[in-house]
Amino acid sequence: MARRHPATIAARAGIAEDTAYGAVTPPIYLTSTYELEAFRQPGPYDYSRSNNPTRDVLAEALAELEGGAKAIVTNTGMSACLLALQLLKPTDTLVFPHDCYGGSYRLFINLAQRKQAFHIQIVNFQQPDWAEQVQAASPAMIWLETPSNPLLQVTDIQAVCQLAEKLQAKVVVDNTFLSPVLQQPLLLGADLVVHSTTKYINGHSDIIGGALIAKDAAIGDELKWWGNCLGLTGGALDAYLTLRGLRTLSPRIRLQEANTVAVVDFLAAHPLVKKVYYPGLPAHPGHAIAKSQQHGFGAMCSFELNAEPDYLHDFFAALQYFTLAQSLGGTESLICHPATMTHASMDAAAQARAGISATLVRLSVGIEDISDLIADLEHALEQVALRLTV
Repeated sequence: MARRHPATIAARAGIAEDTAYGAVTPPIYLTSTYELEAFRQPGPYDYSRSNNPTRDVLAEALAELEGGAKAIVTNTGMSACLLALQLLKPTDTLVFPHDCYGGSYRLFINLAQRKQAFHIQIVNFQQPDWAEQVQAASPAMIWLETPSNPLLQVTDIQAVCQLAEKLQAKVVVDNTFLSPVLQQPLLLGADLVVHSTTKYINGHSDIIGGALIAKDAAIGDELKWWGNCLGLTGGALDAYLTLRGLRTLSPRIRLQEANTVAVVDFLAAHPLVKKVYYPGLPAHPGHAIAKSQQHGFGAMCSFELNAEPDYLHDFFAALQYFTLAQSLGGTESLICHPATMTHASMDAAAQARAGISATLVRLSVGIEDISDLIADLEHALEQVALRLTV
C-alpha cells in the first residue's frame, strides 16, 4: 500500500494487533519485569526501562508519522533533548538558535559550561549571514526550532540541512509547535526530530513525555541504547495516555489552527496590541518559508501588549477562558508570559537577544468556541483600556 496519511497513522496505531485476546485497542503493560522463556533465554522483553510493549506501539506510530526509522519515547521532552546530545563528544560543537525554548537554552549552556560535554555556538538563523555563522563554527550538530518559541520565527530547514550535509553535521529539529501533522523535518533533510509529547501529541495536559525520532536506523539503535543506559525512557501508563491523545491529533490541531487564525485577526486589529507574531500572516518575515515547508501555520501565536508591563496584571486577571499556565498544545486555551515563565532561565541579555520583551504574551489556542475566546480577550483588553483612562 501507499504511505499512509498522518490522520490514519494516528487513529490506527496499535488497533486490532493484540495477539493474546484480540483486544481492539492495545492494552497497558504496567509490569516492570518479564519472565524469561528459560535460563539464559530472555524474550523480546525483560525489563520495562529497556522495552515495553505499550511504549513500543507509541514509538512505532511516531516514527511512521515523522517518516523516521526509529523513535525513542522518553519520560520528558527535556529527556528527549538530552538523549539527542549523547551523539556529541566533548570536542564537538553544537550550534543552536538565539531564540530557542528557555529549557533547551538552559540545558545547552549548562552542559557546555559546567560539564564540558561539548562546545556551543549561538546563531541567529534570521540574519542574512546565518550560513557563514554556522560554517565558521564547524559544528557536529545543528539544533533548530521552527517555528520558534515564543516568537514563531521560521527557519528554512531544507537550506540548513543542505549546508549541514557539506559540513558533515547532524541536524536536530524541535517539532513540538507543529507536530508531524503540520511539519515533517526528516522529509526535509533533518537527521533527528525532537518532541515534547506533553504538548500537541498528547493534547490533554495530563502527562509529561517526550520523543526522539531518528531518520537512520543505526543512529536510532545507538540512541535507544543511551535511553536505556541513562534511564530516560517513558512509563507505560504515560505511553498509553499519549497514544490515546495521538488518535485525535489531526482533528484537534486543525480546529485549534482555525481558532488561532480568528484570534490573530482580532488581535492584529486591536489598538492595544502593538504587534502579533504568527507565521500565517502574510507580513510575517517567515511566511513564505512556512508555507513551503509546513502543512499549516499552527495554533501558537504571540503578541506585544501596547501598554506598560504593569498593565499585564489587569489583563491576565480578567481572563476566563485563557488560563495563565505553563505548557501548550492542550485542548484548553493557555496563556503565558515568556519573560517570567517559559524563558525565565534566560538572563536579561539572552532574553533581549532573543527578542523577548516584558510585554510579550504567548497564546496556545484550544478547541473552545471561537466566539467565547475572542470575547475573553476583548474583555481583558477592555480592562487594560479602562485603567489607562483613569
